Amino acid sequence: MNIDLSHFTPYGSFAGGVLIGIAAAILILFNGRIAGVSGILGQALNGGIVRDNLWRIAFVMGIIAAPALWQVWVGEIEISIETNVLWLIIAGLFVGVGTSYGSGCTSGHGICGLSRFSMRSLIATLSFMLTGIVTVYIMRHVLGA
Repeated sequence: MNIDLSHFTPYGSFAGGVLIGIAAAILILFNGRIAGVSGILGQALNGGIVRDNLWRIAFVMGIIAAPALWQVWVGEIEISIETNVLWLIIAGLFVGVGTSYGSGCTSGHGICGLSRFSMRSLIATLSFMLTGIVTVYIMRHVLGA
């Protein structure tokens, strides 16, 4: 087994997790809303530009703008995707269907739901994790993709 520690970034990962937790806490404390990205994005796209929808649009714009701002301040972001476009499309469709059937995404269930001790979110998060583990195993060790 070859372990590549050059991508092991515990401090940056910890800082990112803390920032996500703070953002989720601020959203629920001051807005009474769960930071579930799929729900926020879906409602932002379906709701038009009305007063109650402006925070959703700002939230989505922040998610899009953050990597661009990082690139301006810190420098080039190295992105490496080691699969073809067809697999990305298939994966995206599976994620979209799963988000719909699971009544939320990893951020809604995994961050906000677990912090509220939601049993539904615990089951959903365990399902996400198990599915991801099995998929990676099959893709890398069975199909060799």
